[in-house]
Amino acid sequence: MAFVADNAFSMNRFAERLLGPVDRLVVALTDPARREYAVIGVLFGYVVLWTLYAVLAKASQDIHPDMSEVATWSRELALGYPKHPPLSAWLTAAWFALFPADDWSFYLLAMVVPAVALWLAWRLSAGYLDDSKRVLGLALLMLVPFFNFHAMKFNANTVLLPLWAATTLCFLRSYEQRSAMWAALAGVCAAGAMLGKYWSVILLAGLAIAALADRRRAAYFRSTAPWVTIAAGALAIAPHVVWLMRNDFEPFSYATAVHAGTLWGSLKSAAGYLVGSAGYAALPVLLVFGAVRPGQAVLNDMLWPPAAQRRLVAVSFWAPLLLPALAAPLTGVEVTSLWSMSAWTLLPVVLLSSPLVALGRQSMLAIVAAAIVLPVVMVAVAPFIASAIHRAGVAPAMAHSHLLAERVAHEWRSVTGQPLRLVGGEGDLSYGVAFYHPDRPSAFPDFNRSGAPWASWERARRQGIAIVCFANNPTCPLAAQAQGLTGPRIEVDIARSHLGVPGKPERYAIILVPPRR
Repeated sequence: MAFVADNAFSMNRFAERLLGPVDRLVVALTDPARREYAVIGVLFGYVVLWTLYAVLAKASQDIHPDMSEVATWSRELALGYPKHPPLSAWLTAAWFALFPADDWSFYLLAMVVPAVALWLAWRLSAGYLDDSKRVLGLALLMLVPFFNFHAMKFNANTVLLPLWAATTLCFLRSYEQRSAMWAALAGVCAAGAMLGKYWSVILLAGLAIAALADRRRAAYFRSTAPWVTIAAGALAIAPHVVWLMRNDFEPFSYATAVHAGTLWGSLKSAAGYLVGSAGYAALPVLLVFGAVRPGQAVLNDMLWPPAAQRRLVAVSFWAPLLLPALAAPLTGVEVTSLWSMSAWTLLPVVLLSSPLVALGRQSMLAIVAAAIVLPVVMVAVAPFIASAIHRAGVAPAMAHSHLLAERVAHEWRSVTGQPLRLVGGEGDLSYGVAFYHPDRPSAFPDFNRSGAPWASWERARRQGIAIVCFANNPTCPLAAQAQGLTGPRIEVDIARSHLGVPGKPERYAIILVPPRR
């Protein structure tokens, strides 16, 4: 018995030593004089740790094709692009105007985006949670994979994280305060969300449902707030709408072609969306439920609160989250749970704002500690993850783009002194080589002008083009040859090595078409 008591005493002392620094951090985050500086420090550390994890865990591969694609779009700034609206390309262009076009800087951008979303969630929670619950809510969101693991792949989905958070924050403030400033900001942020991805129509529809369902709707719609929001949003998005009209709404055609499905397929995707979305948020929800052990009364007050202010938040959370599952069968679109990644800003408020929800200090500290320990542990195991990924293998564009770009640069210099301005050929390869090439060329993927309207055969003749293909694909360069674009062909074998372990080799063909005088 004495042995058991001694062990229990030692464990308690260990827990106290472990949670002591966490307790001091929570004190700083709940101190009105220090909390705003403290939360910025926490988010700075969050960005550093997860960026370091990304750099180490992905050291055996190049950036994802989604990232190289948006990076090459950013070199041809426009009011719209064939696949998506332009905001992700604009942000990428601004970022690489300050930072080098390298893996680490791209992962840094990718992690700054969710950190901004977390800060906005922190600001939003101030109107609904006490100081301790605000800290807990921030920790809970840090345990949702959308704010770390999935955010590392910067694309049109991840860019919505701060945009949806900002739109929700401004909408709720404008609804409660009827403020012209918050209303205008809500409209501008909503336009920004639409410029990030058209999927944001789900958010706008969900917030509209929340406004109409609220018992104070008459006062809201009699005020200037909703009309200021609509006017500001319409004005902000007008240039892109003009671009859409001039380009026959091409991104809509792309979305329809890629995501359209049968009724049965849409129904299955809706079920998968609900199950997958619940799975992504399972850890924070289970942690709260395990600490609170809510009864039926607590669950009712948590999920569908009687107070008007909290019910507005609940509907603003549930409507955008559940609408895709309802809309998929009606529209014939297949949805995926990854698209719910920007819909979780209000999760802490929904879980914690009920006055019936009370957590002990130790439980709160344990959850905050878990949010701190997770990225530290992941950084520690990141090199082993990189080795495992290398042994398993990745797609050629993620394995060899950097090495292939170096070889293309060497061969290009041997045939012309002009900088390389265009890379064509296999889609993902052309994007990857274009990103890593030191001349920062544009891409002409699959020689498809509808996917790359900045490229043309005339431009290829005038500026020259490097064509990259798999050597065993004889059809890849045929489109260029039909346009009279021919030049030296070099075949190379490329294999990526990581920590001295060679990866699977791939044979590529490089066709060099120097610029014409």
